[in-house]
Amino acid sequence: MEFALIVSRSLAAFIVMTAFHIACFQNNAFAQSVPTAEQMHLINQLPPAQRQQALDAIRQLQSRTPTEPRDFNSNESLTIPVTRQNTSEKNVQDLLPELIARPRSSLVVTLEYSEDHTEAEKAEIEQDAALSRLIGSHFFELDDRGVLVLPGVVDVSLLGLEDEGIARRLTAEAELSGFEISVVLLAVEPTGFDGLKPFGYDLFDQNEVGFDPPMAGPVPPDYILGPGDSLRVQLFGNVNNVYEVNVSRDGIVSLPELGPMNVTGITFSEFRGDLKNRVTESLIGTQVSATIGQVRTIRVFVLGDAKRPGSYVVSSLATISSALYRSGGLSEIGSMRSIELKRQGTLVSRLDLYDLLLRGDTSGDRRLQSGDVIFVPPIGIIMSVDGAVKRPAIYELDRGATVQEAVQLAGGFQAAASPVSATLERIDPRRGRIVLSLNLGLSVDRKTVVSTGDALFVPSVLPEVSDAIEVHGHVQRSGMRQHRTGMRLVDVFTSSHDLLPGADTGYVLIRRENLSDRSVSAISADVGDAWQNPTGQSNVRIRPRDRVYVFNLALGRQRSIEPILEEIRLQARKGVPVQEVEVSGLVRAPGAYPLEPGMRVSDLLRAGAGLAEGAYAIEAELTRQQVIDGTFVEKKIMQVNISSALNGDLLADIELTAHDHLSINVIPEWDDNWSVILEGEVKFPGEYQILQGETLSQLLSRAGGLSKHAFPEGAIFLRDSLKKREQDQNELLAARMEADLTSLSLESLDTTGAETLKTGEALLKQLRNTEAVGRLVIDVETIAHADQKDMSKFDVNLRDGDVLMVPTASQEVTVIGEAQQPTSHLYNSGLSRNDYIDLSGGLTRRADKKLIYIVRASGAVVASRRSKWFGRGHKQEIRPGDTIVIPLETDRIRPLTFWTNVAQIVYQGAIAVAAVRTFDN
Repeated sequence: MEFALIVSRSLAAFIVMTAFHIACFQNNAFAQSVPTAEQMHLINQLPPAQRQQALDAIRQLQSRTPTEPRDFNSNESLTIPVTRQNTSEKNVQDLLPELIARPRSSLVVTLEYSEDHTEAEKAEIEQDAALSRLIGSHFFELDDRGVLVLPGVVDVSLLGLEDEGIARRLTAEAELSGFEISVVLLAVEPTGFDGLKPFGYDLFDQNEVGFDPPMAGPVPPDYILGPGDSLRVQLFGNVNNVYEVNVSRDGIVSLPELGPMNVTGITFSEFRGDLKNRVTESLIGTQVSATIGQVRTIRVFVLGDAKRPGSYVVSSLATISSALYRSGGLSEIGSMRSIELKRQGTLVSRLDLYDLLLRGDTSGDRRLQSGDVIFVPPIGIIMSVDGAVKRPAIYELDRGATVQEAVQLAGGFQAAASPVSATLERIDPRRGRIVLSLNLGLSVDRKTVVSTGDALFVPSVLPEVSDAIEVHGHVQRSGMRQHRTGMRLVDVFTSSHDLLPGADTGYVLIRRENLSDRSVSAISADVGDAWQNPTGQSNVRIRPRDRVYVFNLALGRQRSIEPILEEIRLQARKGVPVQEVEVSGLVRAPGAYPLEPGMRVSDLLRAGAGLAEGAYAIEAELTRQQVIDGTFVEKKIMQVNISSALNGDLLADIELTAHDHLSINVIPEWDDNWSVILEGEVKFPGEYQILQGETLSQLLSRAGGLSKHAFPEGAIFLRDSLKKREQDQNELLAARMEADLTSLSLESLDTTGAETLKTGEALLKQLRNTEAVGRLVIDVETIAHADQKDMSKFDVNLRDGDVLMVPTASQEVTVIGEAQQPTSHLYNSGLSRNDYIDLSGGLTRRADKKLIYIVRASGAVVASRRSKWFGRGHKQEIRPGDTIVIPLETDRIRPLTFWTNVAQIVYQGAIAVAAVRTFDN
């Protein structure tokens, strides 16, 4: 009888009848309360709160024991609690078991002092080495009995407890009382042998796949009839009738024209034969057809180590496997290899489920009869098989089984298995746990008889390829290649077509591994020379496991070389220095390189891709260090003639030792080309290459001098080094000003202080936005005639990247700063400084009258010589291109003296940027 538990409609309007079907059998049958896959899918579609309510309802149902069955015919409703509403797990069956302490469970225990601990008590605890080691968070694993062992302190059994329960249990121990204890149980997935599962036991856990026999379809001819079966007999011919008859309790079938027939214990095919004979004898000219309608049910017993042993009512077509499925399958200690079928006390057959699972053989799955007993004996010899096998698991074996049979049960070896290196862990009664090494390639080892508890591990082959070489770097095809006897470098790279364009053929590095002790060394070769002279020394012999590196001349090579050097450095020890040398300076690839046997200066230069342009080849320095008597290091510097060394002079081509450092100098006065840009009103503007020491007057002479429209006083000279210096100075002032503003903001401010803070913040923002230009104030008109007037002291020595911009004549005068309307005015020789200020609306109330100054078009600053507004300052000469700067009066707002300098930098920076941008436009 099936029934449904309907989730309450009041949970939510969108929950439409989530059903949880439970199979219930007559006569105290156990109710299966595990949701099916379809039901789990429906429940997982619910929102978190409703999903949790459904799960709690399932737990409520599962809490009922088999001895207290639920009366599903009663009007009792299922109460669905609503207390827990924050579950995010995805699988219902994963939610049902709580995370509790079990044997071998992992947990983190945190032990901390409580507020009640005095300093004296803490000091006393610190004296207890065992207890003090527990302070803080520590990882533990329970033993096979579920006991937490705190070495030297206490052993506590924790089986079945959750996190909070474990913490309370530990606090109850006298040794741990008073501490604040928190515990986190870890859901650690077991690995290795601990992670293996017994093979086949999950066969009966798949709820969507049942073993129940089909209730429709033909009945097999060997089906044995019995009381309760329904038969359909059709007569046609001289007599036409259809009869639906049941087999009586006595095994009798009564047919009107034929009389009673005893069918007890006969097969269906025998019944049809007898029926046909009777019709032929009694009803001449009549034929008969017989079929089975409804088959009967029978009662069988599933006993022994089944999950739910007991009595079950099953179809008369049921087999041993379907009855086991009804009982929930086998328990953890039930045997899958020797399931017994007993009939009236006699052993009828044995079922080996491995035959069904591994070979698809159902011949042992006998059909049941009423009163049959299926007995599941305890499991026999078990063995774990792990590693490079196709089906790692825990298997049950017959007595006397061998390792070979265990491997066959595990599906055989994987392609990458190494059977010759297998290990077998065994529990020896006298010696405890032991390990046997097995070569499963040998018959004698394959025939090793297994014992219960054995654990076979078949490792994979090592990832290293022994009889091969590797090619890396700037090549057409990188990767592994087969090593052949007598193989040399030209066999790896037959021609330049095997390399990518730009490859360094002069230095091919080979990492070599000594197979006897696994030590690493390096050699190099000139593959270009090997192509030209295959019998020469450059065509080095290639050994198995060599790694060949080809480098790109355009890219650095240290990324590939550094891992090899690290391996070589690890081999260094007392008396055996690191086999490493270094080259620096004017080489194409400076850096550290492995020291090769017999390596010379020329070899190190070849490793560094040769001399760079500008290298001084006459003389270089070789620094050598030597440890004297193991007490101190003596350094020696030697001069090396590079040209001679490269030409084959062995006296100059010094043999290198560990830690040698070769430094290649630059040719005196060698540098990259310097260039200067001339823009604006010069006769031939453009970019000019210059010589070191050349001056601006000389360059202007080369450029034809200034044009007739030039405005030399407004010329702008820019230099990169000055730009960087200005930027650094601005950042320094900004940091100092920010600190002053922070200090000022912490003070209680009156109205004046608040205004100071506001003004300072605005000034700081302007300073941070000020763009460094790198302008040098020069007198271009004087410099342009330096040779004629002996004015060389005003000349400028040029640097790489300098820029000179000469504008056309200017007609404006600009007023900026604390004017009512800062703007530019057309130049009028009759107007004074104050007149221009008046044209801009006059001064603001925050203007500093005493510190008004003028910035000439050249960038020079002309300050007022008197401190009063109506003194001589108003008679300062005003020229075309001038900028009148009216600074902020910092004395009125706060005695922060350097703010005046900041304001001046901001104003002058703005003037310079504006002047440069006129050329950009």
